[in-house]
Order: sequence, then structure tokens, then C-alpha cells
Amino acid sequence: MTATTIPVEKKKLKHPPLNIHTLGDKVLRQPAKRVAKVDSSMRDLAYDMLKTMYSSDGIGLAAPQVAVNKQLIVVDVDSENAAAPPLILFNPKVTRASKEVCTDKEGCLSIPGVYLDVVRPTAIEISFKDENGRPQKLQAADLLARCILHEMDHLTGVMFVDRVNNQLALTEELQKNGFSARDVKAIAG
Repeated sequence: MTATTIPVEKKKLKHPPLNIHTLGDKVLRQPAKRVAKVDSSMRDLAYDMLKTMYSSDGIGLAAPQVAVNKQLIVVDVDSENAAAPPLILFNPKVTRASKEVCTDKEGCLSIPGVYLDVVRPTAIEISFKDENGRPQKLQAADLLARCILHEMDHLTGVMFVDRVNNQLALTEELQKNGFSARDVKAIAG
């Protein structure tokens, strides 16, 4: 797998290029469309998404979160390390997932302040296109796998709160942070 060659500084901007939509906004619930061609406009979107993600102290961002209905996610679980390149994944698809799962806290730039336990596979293999439109494969485990799966959920209109099993904690956390439990669309498992 090739690392991205995108020259994006990992710093906070006073005015990030894109607005992140929050829970309750309809754009977050629409399935994203495949990217037919990875071109300069798609690369520019990925750059702007990275700048917006870094400005919000995030480790992942999906295009639907910035109201773009495309299958594109950006991920950087090592955002403190300037030398570690971020991942840019067009049309990502899980090709394998471990049977072994683990529970860990997740948060989301679209639901600021809310952190709750979610069960996910500990390891995955995915296929995707890189920022040059080349097909790639990637094996990921632990935090990287969790982050990729979290962002890929956004591409199908699913948010991490939909996967939370503890309904009481979910309702309390959402209310405490100004969100409504009515905007959660619970899914099994």
C-alpha cells in the first residue's frame, strides 16, 4: 500500500475549508455514491477534508459529514506525528473482518462531546482506490481498523451512536451534549 503524497500540514486552522454537519442533519443519513473517477476535484476535496479534520482534532472524516455524497474517507490515527502520512480512501470496501471483536469508546466530529462504547472487529482487510485512482489493499487492526470502520459507516448513513448497546448511557450522553435520541437509528449487532 502506498502512503498518501498529499501535502497537508497537520495543524488547526481558524477557518477550516469545510463545515462538519452534526447528528440530526439529513445529509448524514444518505448513502454515499461511488466515486467514478479520482480526479483533481476529488483530490482537492480530500485535502480540504484533511485540513478540516485536523482543525477539529479528529482522526477520521467521511465526505457525507461535510455534505458531499461521495464514498471518500480520510483517516490519520497518528495525527501528532507530522511524518506519518494520512490515509485517503476512495470507494473503500471491507473484504475481510476478524471474528474477534472488541469494545472501545468512540466519538465523532458530527456528535461533539459524546463518547460511548461500540463493538467492532479487531482487524479488517479493505480494498479501495488511492488519491491517484490506483486500486489498493490494506490490512488494519485495533484503532486503525476501528477508525476506518467508523468512517465507512458514514458512507451508508450509519453513525456510531446507532451501534451503541447501552441505551441509558446513550440517551444521557446525547441529552447532556444537546442532541436528541430520536436522531439515533439503532441497528442490531
